[in-house]
Amino acid sequence: MSLRVGSPVAGRVVALSAVPDPVFSQAMVGPGVAVDPLRSKADVVSPLDGTVVTLHPHAFVVAGTDGAAVLVHLGIDTVKRKGEGFELHVVKGEEVRAGQRIVTWDPAEVEAAGFAPICPVIALDASAEVLGGLALDTDVAANDALFAWSR
Repeated sequence: MSLRVGSPVAGRVVALSAVPDPVFSQAMVGPGVAVDPLRSKADVVSPLDGTVVTLHPHAFVVAGTDGAAVLVHLGIDTVKRKGEGFELHVVKGEEVRAGQRIVTWDPAEVEAAGFAPICPVIALDASAEVLGGLALDTDVAANDALFAWSR
């Protein structure tokens, strides 16, 4: 069985190695891709159907019914913003559908504040071998497929 993981934001898909943070660029958290978002205020959407198991203004994890969990991180070091510039639309424990709005943010504003707005999308507790069809070096809209996760 394969799980479709969608893009949480519109932008350009890049390899994790392009993320200016070794925790992500060296896949210490897990394999995946990153999306360099369009520089305009936008909604961030759930990458899959599931439950919001972790929720911060700058990052969230959605776990599917089979336990597959995907981390979406909005920018690098954006935890330092203490929620400024992020508007949450769900609560921890909420059931969500792929493409459902989770957060609203403005990547241009994040960048202007001195933070990289790139968005890592990570398959937690997975090995790189189980991810296929990575949409690298392509432009995506929110909820377009980023990769398939063989389960």
